[in-house]
Amino acid sequence: MGGFGPRRLGRASTIVPDLIKGGFIFGAKHGRGVASCRTSDGWSAPAFVSVGGGSWGLQIGVEGVDLVMLVMNDQGFQHLLSSKFQLTGEGSAAAGPVGRHASAGTDWKMNTQVLTYSRSKGAFAGLTLEGAVVQQDDDSTRAIYGKNMKFRNILSGKASTPKSADAFIKAVSDAGQQASIAEAIADKK
Repeated sequence: MGGFGPRRLGRASTIVPDLIKGGFIFGAKHGRGVASCRTSDGWSAPAFVSVGGGSWGLQIGVEGVDLVMLVMNDQGFQHLLSSKFQLTGEGSAAAGPVGRHASAGTDWKMNTQVLTYSRSKGAFAGLTLEGAVVQQDDDSTRAIYGKNMKFRNILSGKASTPKSADAFIKAVSDAGQQASIAEAIADKK
């Protein structure tokens, strides 16, 4: 899922490496992931998220999805900081070993708040009305930080990055630097 420029990294990035989705007329999805936001000092410590939701419509199958959500503006950032926000529905199709999908959540003025990129494995097809709720994963937060911490405090840079998350923060930072270089080269052409 390459090709993210600095503008594409947005205000915050959320990665859900294994979202499971399945359905036959009625469907469900669930996955756990991690989010980090841009701060004045780089990227925030990781905040752990849970993504879950249901759907209804013409659908059949099961798939595993690697999901990346990029929060693009302040309004989307405020939704993320609220500890619980909802993404709205779309059509979906995946077949064979790998399928790719991109979508954008917009407001009534067509300002993109959240871009989503996904790569899926499995067999799933459908046209559905669906929603997903993204909220803090309290169990993972306690496991990594040793205590309950507010989502807002973590994502706004008020929490120190635990040693166990150093590799994740380095990967996000490196990706941002590589994207900046690639974008600067592309702008010169």
